[in-house]
Amino acid sequence: MNWQKLFQMQKNLDNHIESEHQLHGTDLFNHKVLALLVEIGELANETRCFKFWSKKGPSPEHVILEEYVDGIHFILSIGIESGFESIEVAQLRTEAESTLSEQFLKVYKNALHFQKNRSLQDYQQLLENYLQLAGLLGFSGDEIEGAYFAKNEVNYERQRQGY
Repeated sequence: MNWQKLFQMQKNLDNHIESEHQLHGTDLFNHKVLALLVEIGELANETRCFKFWSKKGPSPEHVILEEYVDGIHFILSIGIESGFESIEVAQLRTEAESTLSEQFLKVYKNALHFQKNRSLQDYQQLLENYLQLAGLLGFSGDEIEGAYFAKNEVNYERQRQGY
């Protein structure tokens, strides 16, 4: 994945949204962290990995991928807000070190830890664990990047329509 391109696209989208809503100079960090936590929950809900009481299977893969990419948007955005847009990003790993439910909990923990400390190390841990989640979900870097590009366009269109 071309992370520098993704960071630049997200920076452009963030600037567009901040201009449209007269938010330049407003501290949006906690709002973005909360949005990330909500998106992680929506992703977990679509996978249904924690719903031991239900026999219904997960949502279709394209739905799960779109939810996953929503999280990428906010992870990039909080990285930009924290000055971490030029970092080295680990490669996507596909080996399973934990269950899907355990990985979701790691990502939640990482997001909250980063929200508290805002360190580069905590940001990298959040991103790496989110990428590990992609591996557990079976998504490749190319799939994630393509879905990010598509969702980025949807987000601009939503802004044009007054979303």
